[in-house]
Amino acid sequence: MSPVEHLFSSSASDEKEMLNSLGFNTIDELLDKLLPPEIRTKTAIKLPPPLNEIELTKQMFELSNRNADCWRYTIYLGGGIYDHFVPAVVDDIISKPEFYTAYTPYQAEASQGTLQAIFEFQSLIARLTGMDVANASMYDGASSTAEALRLACEYTSRKKILSASTLNPLYKDVIKTYLNPFKVELLNIGSVDGRLEINELEDKLCDDIAAVVIQNPNFFGVIEDPVGLSDMVHNVGALLVVVVDPVSLGLLIPPGEYGADIVTGEGQSLGWHMNFGGPGLGIFATKKEFVRLMPGRIVGETTDIEGKKGYVHVLQTREQHIRREKATSNICTNSALVAVAAAVYLSLLGENGLRKLARICFDRAHYLAENLSKIDGVRIRFGSPFFKEFVVDLPIKAKSLVSSLLEKKIIAGIPLSHFFHNMESSLLVAVTEKRTKEELDYFVDNVKSIIHL
Repeated sequence: MSPVEHLFSSSASDEKEMLNSLGFNTIDELLDKLLPPEIRTKTAIKLPPPLNEIELTKQMFELSNRNADCWRYTIYLGGGIYDHFVPAVVDDIISKPEFYTAYTPYQAEASQGTLQAIFEFQSLIARLTGMDVANASMYDGASSTAEALRLACEYTSRKKILSASTLNPLYKDVIKTYLNPFKVELLNIGSVDGRLEINELEDKLCDDIAAVVIQNPNFFGVIEDPVGLSDMVHNVGALLVVVVDPVSLGLLIPPGEYGADIVTGEGQSLGWHMNFGGPGLGIFATKKEFVRLMPGRIVGETTDIEGKKGYVHVLQTREQHIRREKATSNICTNSALVAVAAAVYLSLLGENGLRKLARICFDRAHYLAENLSKIDGVRIRFGSPFFKEFVVDLPIKAKSLVSSLLEKKIIAGIPLSHFFHNMESSLLVAVTEKRTKEELDYFVDNVKSIIHL
C-alpha cells in the first residue's frame, strides 16, 4: 500500500488492537463468543467498504438531496397534512431538554413545566373550538375522531353512526377499525355539490343513531353549512361530532357556537412539520358533560398546601390508572411534544395572527382556483365555497399531471383516484401561506402547457 493509499484507508491495525485488548484475534472469534452459532449467517454479507465519519456524513447529504423536500419543491398536498410555515422559535423552544420528549411524564407532578405547557395547549384548543374542555391531545386526527364516536356510542348506548361522505376516507378507515369490535354500524350520508346532503340526513336520523360526524371544511376543502344541524341531531338524542382544520377557525365560526358536542381534528398545521405524514396531533374537545367519558388525560391548575400554583393530572382514564372496567380507552398517552409546539405556535400568532394566516390561505387558494379554471378543459369541480383546498377536474388523468409536474419540482396535489374509482381526472389541491404569487402562476403555466401538449 502506498503512503497516499494508507491515508485514505480505514485503520486495520486499530481494529486488531481493539480485538486483542478483548482477548480475541479476529472479529469472528468475538462474534462466536457473543452469538449462538444457530443464529449466525453462514454466507458472507455483501456490504460496501467501510466509511469514516466524514465520508458517511457526505454520503448522507448526497442521499438526502434526492428527496423532494418542501423547500426545493412547491407543494400542494393536503388531505390532512399541510405545508405550512413553522417559525424557528417553535423548533427552538420545543428542542429544550425540559420539553424534548414525545411522551407524557409518568411522575407527572414532578414535571411542572411540561404540565403547564399542556394546560396552555388545552386552554388554547378549547378557546379555538368554542368548547368547554380539551384533553392533552390524541395521536392524530383520525384516532381522535374514532374515539369521539366511541364516546358517543357509550354515552347514548346506541350503535349506529351517520357519517358524511365528505369525511376524509382515511379517517373512515380508522373509524371502522376502532368500532368494529363494538359492532357499531357506520352509515353513509351523501353529498350535493361537495356538501352534506341535508335532506338525506334528515331522512336517516332516528332514535337509534348515536352520532352524526361531519368535517368542516370537508375532505374536498368545501365549507359545510352547519347552522341548524345540531338541532336536527339533538332532536333524536344523538351527538354532533365535527372534524376541523384548526387554521380554518381563524375565519370560520367555531363548532361550539353552532352546537357541536365533540370537536376533533388534525393539529399538524399548528407549527409542526409534515415529517413524511407523521407523527400527528389529535385535537379532542367537548362539552363539559362528557368530560368523564373523554379518552386520554386532562391537566388541571390547582394550588398546593402553601397556596402556590401548580399543575396536575386531574383525569387519567387509562386502565393502568383506574379499574379496567372504568377505562374509557386504551389510548392513554398524548402527543406531548407536538402539543407543546402547537401551544407555542398559537401563542406566537395570537387571534389576529391566526385570522391573517387563514385569510392568506383563503385568498391564495381562490387565486389559484380562478386561474386554473381559465385553462381550456379545466374546471373547479364544486361550486360550493371552499377554504384553502379545492378539487379541480382535468381533461387528462390526475396521476399523469402529477407525474409530469414532478419534473418541474411541483408536487401538484392528491389524485382522488386513490380514494374514489370515478374520479380519475380529479385532483385535490391545497394552498398555504408559503405559496407565493410567482409559484402559483408557475403552477398554472405548467398545467396549461402539459394539458395542451
